[in-house]
Amino acid sequence: MKWKQQLDGMQAYKPGKPIEEVQREYGLQEVVKLASNENPFGCSPKVTAYLQNNSVNHAIYPDGYAQNLRTAVANHLGVKETQLLFGNGSDDIIAIITRALLYPGVNTVMAYPSFSQYWHNAEIEGAEIRKVLCIEGAHDLDAMAKAIDDNTSIVWVCSPNNPTGVVIPDIELRAFLAKVPNDVLVVLDEAYIEYVTHPGHKDTLPLIEEFPNVLLMRTFSKAYGLASFRVGYAIGQPEVIAKLDPVRAPFNNTILSQAVAAIALSDQEYISACREANEKGKKQYIEFCEKHNLKYFPSDTNFIFFNTNTDSDVVFNELMKRGFIVRSGNALGLPGFIRVTIGTEDQNVALLRHLENVLKEQGVFT
Repeated sequence: MKWKQQLDGMQAYKPGKPIEEVQREYGLQEVVKLASNENPFGCSPKVTAYLQNNSVNHAIYPDGYAQNLRTAVANHLGVKETQLLFGNGSDDIIAIITRALLYPGVNTVMAYPSFSQYWHNAEIEGAEIRKVLCIEGAHDLDAMAKAIDDNTSIVWVCSPNNPTGVVIPDIELRAFLAKVPNDVLVVLDEAYIEYVTHPGHKDTLPLIEEFPNVLLMRTFSKAYGLASFRVGYAIGQPEVIAKLDPVRAPFNNTILSQAVAAIALSDQEYISACREANEKGKKQYIEFCEKHNLKYFPSDTNFIFFNTNTDSDVVFNELMKRGFIVRSGNALGLPGFIRVTIGTEDQNVALLRHLENVLKEQGVFT
């Protein structure tokens, strides 16, 4: 068969092990998953009530334009409805963008380590991939600007960055955007925007007006606790959205996902409560790292990325045997580190107790 040459040797995205598999493998009654940065508190009670008391007609297609959700998001953000593009999660938005703008002969610039789907989709489209190493978990924006040339089509900026959690302050971000040519799309991935508390961060929506080549990307999978419903969206100038929309698959959000996302958006008190609880949980991990002199990156997300000073695959497996699923840095570009989703207070206490035992067994400290 006439496969694309760039598919040779490529592998599908490998998510962490599901809870049920870990339970079977290790004979565990309870497993806590802190690997995929889901909201440990779940979704808004308003969403739960809706799901318990409403049903949908499964025989009809959803609204391909997602009108009700579109109106809700536009009103919440104060943007035009024509400035929004909806996808089956942010992954779908990334695929739409790369399909529209990447092909052999052009290149795309991104930080490393960062979200793997940027280069994964670029590779499928046959574009040149330019990875710029992070400095202390942060985007090296000066080096990224220098990597841009006449053939650059997309620049990916992940803020806060996944997997390091570091956010880009407003002053630095604006200085970088001023260096990017107008014909290069800058995708600002803000999957964790609801968790940001950094004093140097400012609302990014005005950037779209000041820099028309900027596209913001957000999701309902993280703080809103709706990962299973797969709703992501992009915000940009109407002209940019109009170019991307024909690439979008029809009916790429279900009737149910559109409904619950709009309901979740209406409960900002819940988001505030989750952000406050997340900050308290983050402090538990910071105190642990500082107590044991473990290097960590300052996080403005619902996860923390820190060095275990030993083989992180071993730490990953030992924690899994004890009923905790995390992510090994070996798979994320920084060996020795682990990425841990910040859970509930009790989940954090239990994981850190087991992690301390694992690191003692590995001789990291006594």
